[in-house]
Amino acid sequence: MRPAIVLVRPEIAGNTGSVGRTCVALDLDLCLIGPYGFQITDRNVRRAGLDYWQHVSLHEFDSWDDFLTRRAPRLMSLYLFEEYGATSVYDVDFAPDFHLVFGQETVGLSTAELAGREDRLVKLPMRSPHIRSLNLANAATAAAYQALRGIL
Repeated sequence: MRPAIVLVRPEIAGNTGSVGRTCVALDLDLCLIGPYGFQITDRNVRRAGLDYWQHVSLHEFDSWDDFLTRRAPRLMSLYLFEEYGATSVYDVDFAPDFHLVFGQETVGLSTAELAGREDRLVKLPMRSPHIRSLNLANAATAAAYQALRGIL
């Protein structure tokens, strides 16, 4: 299975477009789990993704359960990103079929999505005490480049 960035219930079209562009650049799948806070046809998705959107390897799922059933990623390939994750992204040995999972911009992942996967929580360390998280697109891009370091 190809590695992927997974966005769960994304709310901001521009973030999704930017993550799609990153996926094209790094040859990753983009998995989107609904519902979304926008339409995929939204011009903001395409504007952020520029003319690269047509090259996105897009996989859409109705829900988290639909994703787990149809995509069926191995538990050991799931890396759930949360600001309170116990493991730094720098300390992870990413599986070649990694799935970097990011929740909604405003609330992150739900307790149901985290249940039984607490050992899969990863964080991007923040050096400044003045910020707790990055923009979703920036976080996904930083995580993807780090995940690819040990694979390329």
